[in-house]
Amino acid sequence: MVELKTKENNASVKSFIGSVKDKEKRDDSFELLKIFQKITGKKPKMWGESIIGFGKIHYKYASGREGDWMATGFSPRKQNISLYVLSGFKERDELLKKLGKHKTGRACLYIKNLKEINLSVLKKIIEKSYKDTIRKQKLC
Repeated sequence: MVELKTKENNASVKSFIGSVKDKEKRDDSFELLKIFQKITGKKPKMWGESIIGFGKIHYKYASGREGDWMATGFSPRKQNISLYVLSGFKERDELLKKLGKHKTGRACLYIKNLKEINLSVLKKIIEKSYKDTIRKQKLC
């Protein structure tokens, strides 16, 4: 069975964010750090070299594949800030319409910066996704 490369580790979250070259992305990442901590009540942990995660879940697929992953988190990537917040919760599409400039992937929300989005809507998305992820985890 293939082992997941991206794992929780003890690298410094603040040092990682401090190393982000783009000042706006770095400042936005420090703001997101506060937002995620407040919403989840969890301390941030590095996952791999570039993902900041909050909380941890254990997953197991019908195929038998299982592992640990963060409950929610984000990563300041070169192109965008990737937010791992689209768990499929009920109000997802409605909130995304109100968010502002963004793109989506399967489970990711991509934004350029915080000034182009509605921050109160983003906070609702983070909160609802986190709660949905934790709820699903307890159902497994």
